[in-house]
Amino acid sequence: MSNLDIEISSQVSQENILKFDGISPILDIKNISVSYGNITALENVTFQVPEKNVIALIGPSGCGKSTLIRCINRMNDLIPSANVKGSVIFHGQNIYQENIDPTEIRYRIGMVFQKPNPFPKSIYDNIAFGPRVNGFNGDLDEIVEISLRRAALWEEVKDRLNNSGLSISGGQQQRLCIARALAINPEVILMDEPASALDPISTQSIENLIKELSKDITIIIVTHNMQQAARISDYALVMMAGEERIGRLIEYGENKQVFDNPKDPRTEAYVTGRIG
Repeated sequence: MSNLDIEISSQVSQENILKFDGISPILDIKNISVSYGNITALENVTFQVPEKNVIALIGPSGCGKSTLIRCINRMNDLIPSANVKGSVIFHGQNIYQENIDPTEIRYRIGMVFQKPNPFPKSIYDNIAFGPRVNGFNGDLDEIVEISLRRAALWEEVKDRLNNSGLSISGGQQQRLCIARALAINPEVILMDEPASALDPISTQSIENLIKELSKDITIIIVTHNMQQAARISDYALVMMAGEERIGRLIEYGENKQVFDNPKDPRTEAYVTGRIG
């Protein structure tokens, strides 16, 4: 296939978009488009997210993956020039309705960023921060321990909870950020390349953690690592941007189907390394 063939196929074939019939998805994203000022970054993205699965967002750089993931918990609200159209239905309610508090949404749909970003506080206070802000009056020690255990970090830091969250390794810091998100019991966690800055051993720890957490939490992860996406995801969503640099969803399906038998020729070209 030539590059020209790939570029001119900018419209999404609806037969390549996975639909979940007979279930109530935890997220139903409908016709999401995003512009920054006069520049359109994302156009008419529609897909559903089944509960307690790992969905990998893959595609070349600049195709709108991070822009899309930031729509799902209204993080784009923090960018003055961003304009989001469409809807994100979460438990039957559009999170973009005027009466919806975006801060509340971000507690229920947490986010972990590419670079670990612990607060300049103790390990304990990093985890306790969210519950305290939310007015939690229960046993904070229990919340901290449970969250760190769920993030597979408790045994490594239990004797230094008063140390700075910045004093531990990069891989531990990323798991600390995941534990911080877990402390407020989110139903969904968004991850934007959470292992890209980590060494192979730390990356494996994060991947193992993602698979374990997905037993209870829905996880949507942006990754450029095709091997990682194939290892950890239940479903894969593929995005592309043509010459006009507008991101679009081109294929969404079960992991094995997308990587072994893609329906869209652009997906095959990407996952086999011929474009990207």
